[in-house]
Amino acid sequence: MTIVHNDNESILGRAEINDIDAILAIPTTDADEIMHIVKNNADSIFTWDYSLSRPALRKLYEKAKTGQWNGTTDLPWHLDVDVEKTVKQDQEMLGVGIDQSIFDGTPVAKWGDKEWLEFGIEGRNWQLSQFLHGEQGALICTAKIVETVPWYDAKLYASTQVMDEARHVEVFARYLDEKLGGGYQVNAHLRMLLDDIINDSRWDMTYLGMQIMVEGLALAAFGFLHQTTQEPLLKQLLRYVMSDEARHVAFGVLSLKEVYDGMTDLEMKDRQEFAFEAAVRMRDRFMQQEVWERMGVNVRDIVPIALADPTRVMFQSMLFSKIVPNCKKLGLLDRNDKWLRHRFEEMGVIQFEDWADTGEEYASFGLDEAMPVAGE
Repeated sequence: MTIVHNDNESILGRAEINDIDAILAIPTTDADEIMHIVKNNADSIFTWDYSLSRPALRKLYEKAKTGQWNGTTDLPWHLDVDVEKTVKQDQEMLGVGIDQSIFDGTPVAKWGDKEWLEFGIEGRNWQLSQFLHGEQGALICTAKIVETVPWYDAKLYASTQVMDEARHVEVFARYLDEKLGGGYQVNAHLRMLLDDIINDSRWDMTYLGMQIMVEGLALAAFGFLHQTTQEPLLKQLLRYVMSDEARHVAFGVLSLKEVYDGMTDLEMKDRQEFAFEAAVRMRDRFMQQEVWERMGVNVRDIVPIALADPTRVMFQSMLFSKIVPNCKKLGLLDRNDKWLRHRFEEMGVIQFEDWADTGEEYASFGLDEAMPVAGE
């Protein structure tokens, strides 16, 4: 059932979240663009209070200091990567992530194993490229948090995350360059979200947009790929990155819980709307329109079909398995007559609300720990 909300227009620029024309109207990123400038409106805040008043953040900071790794020496870069073999293995185990039968009557229906394998290879390249661009967004946003957060303990932790994000950018860029032969430009929907996060002057919005929404989705996506891929270098790379990402999301949860508990309903409504917008923007980017275009397919003909594919819907919903419980922990789901809860119900992701929040489970992602089981 399609639900149209009057306030979607002001939040998303469209009344209905599945409006294909509005989604595709956003132009893709110029393939030749090298530099992208965003106005940063935030104030840089010094604090002369050096007391250790937030033990949970100090514990996280200590964990970060001992959890550092070196992307150059700790990963097996000497291994050859047969991307065709890797993607073929993944497709044999999971399928291509799309129910091929839904394309009956379209040019894609004529694809054979060769075309679907090529689609999988391009999709892997695209996916890791968006991971890379998101990590650069996190690098910039965390540097902004160091400047703008008024708490001493938070500044200390955020400084460790800047180093973490630099390392993540380094390893994803190297993998794409050396093992896959290059990547894709940043997806337009991801770029818009990063622009909004950086442009907002309020420090807690940087936390919400990056630490909770972007990093929360990334943690789930990394976990899914880590579980499914058989490629040893990528598997280890993701495992190392996830050990950092869980701390990053926990940093957002622990910091914002204190702030949001004291906010008015009006202030919280603004944060709920921002979280909803971020969720929709991230969902929109997973339509992979750049991959379809590179495969020579008319995106306008294919995306409406792919959007309704139950296989893709199930996969996309799993990506919100970290975001929803963290939003619940922060009180965002049910304030203002359950406003965000209703939006997540419409998106089909509310079922994750009682999964573990990252503020509680981050330690289990450490490199010396076994990986947590999904949902526990």
